Amino acid sequence: MATIESKSLQRMGFLLVPNFALMSYASATEPLRAANLIAGVPLYDVTLLSSSGQPMRSSSGLTIDCDDLLAKGGACHTVFVCAGGTRHDWVDRDGLYGTLRKLSRQGVRIGGISSGAFLLAAAGLMDNRDFTIHWEHAELLKEAFPHLSPRQARYVIDGDRITCGGGIAPLDMMHAMISERMGSHFARRVSDWYLHAAVGEPTAPQRGSAAERFGTHHPALLTILEKMEAAIEQPLSRHAMAKVAGISVRHLDRLFADHQEIGFLEAYRNVRLDHARRLLEQSPLSISEISYATGFSSAGQFSKAFSARFSSTPSRLRDKIRESKR
Repeated sequence: MATIESKSLQRMGFLLVPNFALMSYASATEPLRAANLIAGVPLYDVTLLSSSGQPMRSSSGLTIDCDDLLAKGGACHTVFVCAGGTRHDWVDRDGLYGTLRKLSRQGVRIGGISSGAFLLAAAGLMDNRDFTIHWEHAELLKEAFPHLSPRQARYVIDGDRITCGGGIAPLDMMHAMISERMGSHFARRVSDWYLHAAVGEPTAPQRGSAAERFGTHHPALLTILEKMEAAIEQPLSRHAMAKVAGISVRHLDRLFADHQEIGFLEAYRNVRLDHARRLLEQSPLSISEISYATGFSSAGQFSKAFSARFSSTPSRLRDKIRESKR
C-alpha cells in the first residue's frame, strides 16, 4: 500500500472569473491546504488562474493574483471554473471557452463551482453530462441551454467533470475528492480541521426545505407554495391551486390567513417578484421580457408591483447593479 510520502504532487487549478464567489473559492481551496499540513508533505498545489493572466477581483472586492490559464492550465490535474456574480461576468474573455475545450482534450479534469457550470455549458463541455449548478442560476442555465438539465445536488462527479453548487458545498466535494485519493480516514481528519463534522451527501439539497423557507409545516399549504414557485410564467388560479392541494378554495384562503398572514394573491405575487428580482440581477432579459416571464400582463403592471415590494423601480435597480460593476 502506498504511503503518504510516496504520493505525487497533484496540481489543482482554480480559474477565477470576475466577481467570483469568495466563499465558494475558500471552501474549495482551504481543504487542500489543510491536507498538505496534516500530511506533512505537499500533496496538492493550488494554482490560481485567469483567462488573461491578470489579477481577478472577488465578489467581496478582494483581488487575487493569477497565472495565465493557457500557459499553466495544461499542467493541472483538474481545473475548476470558480464563478459567481451575474451572467454579465460569464463571457468568453480571451478565448476562455476554446482554452477549456483544449484542456479537456488534453485530459485535464474540468470542474465548475457555483455558477461555473454555466461557463462550461457555454463552452459545450456539459452536453450529455450529469451536473449541478447553484440553485439561483439553474433556471437561467436551462433557459440559455434548453437541452441541459442540471440537478439540484450539492455536488456531482461524472467522470472527468466535477460540478458543485458553491457556498460551503465545496467542503463536501473536496472531502469526496480527498477521500478518493487519500482514503476516508485521512479525508475525515481534513474535514475535522474545519469543524466540518456533518459532511453532506452529494445528493443532499442545496436549499432549506420549503417548510423552512416559508415557515410552515402544513402539508396542503406547502404543496401550494411549492407549486407557486414552479408556475411563475403562467400563474394558476385559486381554484386550480386548491385542486392541486386537494382542498376547497375556502380552506385555501383560511390557510394563508392563518399561517402566512397574507392572502393567496399577495403571497403568489411575492414569489413571482422575488424571481423577477433575480432575473434583473442575473439575466440580460429586458424589463418587458422579465415582466411576461413572471406572469405580469404588461411592463407597467410589473413595475408598479415591483416598486411596491422593493421600493425601487425595475429600471432603477438594474441601473444600480450596472453602476456597481463599473
